Amino acid sequence: MDLKGCAQAFLRGLFDSIRGTITIAYLDKELNNRKLSRLSPTKAQTSKASTGDSTPIRGLRAHEESKVLTRIIQCCALNGGVFLLSIILFQYGFLPGFGFVVKLILGSESSMGKFIWNWMEPVLTCIFQTLWVVPLFLLSKVVNSLWFQDIADSAYRYSRGRPQFMQSISMLLADSIFSIAVQTLFLFQALLVNYIPIYMLGTILSTVHMCLLYSLYAFEYKWFNMGWELHKRLTYIETNWPYFIGFGLPLAILTNLSESWFISGCIFAIAFPLFIISGNQASPMTGVCDYPLHLFSPVITLSNALLTKTLRQAPNAGNARR
Repeated sequence: MDLKGCAQAFLRGLFDSIRGTITIAYLDKELNNRKLSRLSPTKAQTSKASTGDSTPIRGLRAHEESKVLTRIIQCCALNGGVFLLSIILFQYGFLPGFGFVVKLILGSESSMGKFIWNWMEPVLTCIFQTLWVVPLFLLSKVVNSLWFQDIADSAYRYSRGRPQFMQSISMLLADSIFSIAVQTLFLFQALLVNYIPIYMLGTILSTVHMCLLYSLYAFEYKWFNMGWELHKRLTYIETNWPYFIGFGLPLAILTNLSESWFISGCIFAIAFPLFIISGNQASPMTGVCDYPLHLFSPVITLSNALLTKTLRQAPNAGNARR
């Protein structure tokens, strides 16, 4: 194994992962200028004259403008300004304040005051999470997925042009379902290896898993638009794992700052759009490692078995009803 090459690939991936923060500064403007240049001169002039503005981007009145920066701001507003801020205010503002009032009324040193507050705190937390956190989390997952797709499509058009989707609808659907199954099982695998009873080994392996998973998340939009099937995407990551460990490391560190799944989810949703853009702009460093890291193999085998069993049971269930 070329250790120097692996280290270079790791550092290259680490550097490429932050390129999204640089690209976002000019991505929208460049995309809109390209769209304007494809218009006929008459339409472009008419559009500029109608607005009284010579700025090319504002001349795209009758055409769809790129909204990458807008989508990123919306992600930050929803996940940071609404979701994350509400959790922080409840956890570090409302609960301590309400607890202070309860103890002030009943006596901070009284056993009754401590008993009532020890009972009320988990109940209030449960109500808050049930009525606010969980519904907003589910809503944000749906909205974020739509915004992420918009960002990915715009970034892909900027770097590579028109997407090249899979030819068959059935193949597209099967690939999507299998991809979701593999990613979900791989996440559970990452959680399980964290419990390996060897000092630091479990933590390191779990971090490696999350780095590869986050890299798959970020690059999958581009590879999917390129028409790559799932097995090709996973093989590419396993073969060039030093680069993708480096690429996913910043996001793995950011999401590991909190032990709360909800807060980690907010941090992920805020930062992930930049990694989508970075993935579209990146050119992975390949061919530096002779030994693939087959971490996806167990979940691929399990996913195949589960989906095959499910597909076999479906016709049997249909025949039984007849």
